[in-house]
Amino acid sequence: MELPLFQIDAFANKPFEGNPAAVCPLDTWLPDDVMQAVAEENNLSETAFFVPKGDRFHIRWFTPVKEVDLCGHATLAAAYVVFNFLDCCSDVIEFESKSGVLCLKRENELIVMDFPSLPPVSCDIPQEILKFFGKLPREVLKSDDYLFVFNDEKDVISLTPDIEYLKKLDLRGVIVTAESVDYDFVSRFFAPKFGISEDPVTGSAHCTLAPYWAERLKKRRLTARQVSARGGDLRCEVRGERVLISGKAVVYLKGTIII
Repeated sequence: MELPLFQIDAFANKPFEGNPAAVCPLDTWLPDDVMQAVAEENNLSETAFFVPKGDRFHIRWFTPVKEVDLCGHATLAAAYVVFNFLDCCSDVIEFESKSGVLCLKRENELIVMDFPSLPPVSCDIPQEILKFFGKLPREVLKSDDYLFVFNDEKDVISLTPDIEYLKKLDLRGVIVTAESVDYDFVSRFFAPKFGISEDPVTGSAHCTLAPYWAERLKKRRLTARQVSARGGDLRCEVRGERVLISGKAVVYLKGTIII
């Protein structure tokens, strides 16, 4: 069986920036174990698979080790493939997913994703985790992930967490963030239990970051940068229980897989 495969750099202005995601359009679903094997073979933080479903698409995401309920950069990458390679005549598409219906809109070079807001709540500071970051955050909260808020973006950039220890976390991963000089905020994201030591740019983490910083900075529209080694820029807008997350994407690879 031969299937198309794309590799898209999401939240990127040019190749080798942002977060690379594999995208595999399908006519019908493959067995789960085959999709997981493809994702493991791709060895990227996420591989997105989608099938047509009426006027929509049904999308699923796999890390190299397991399926996840929501992924931002691979959704942006999948939308880029639909808009640019599948003869899409509309500037709006919808993906059905385990996290509900996700609406995406093309606005010139930007793709705008309408995602659920996941505002964090205060939690007890997990002392056993803090020592593996080497610095004390100003605040600790949680949603699907722990959120560690630092006073200075230099603290976020210089962090060197113990990745092996983070695999023992009870939540998906850890977001670290701080207010920024050039952006409203910066962040990094670690999810080694999902096979991702550090994610280059994490759209879904901004479902938590955007409402947190919107409240702190008293503004609905925010600029953000994930300060990983590759780095990537995002725009966020909080609209009640939804967050609009926008970014650019570029194609790196078009090919065929044989399974």
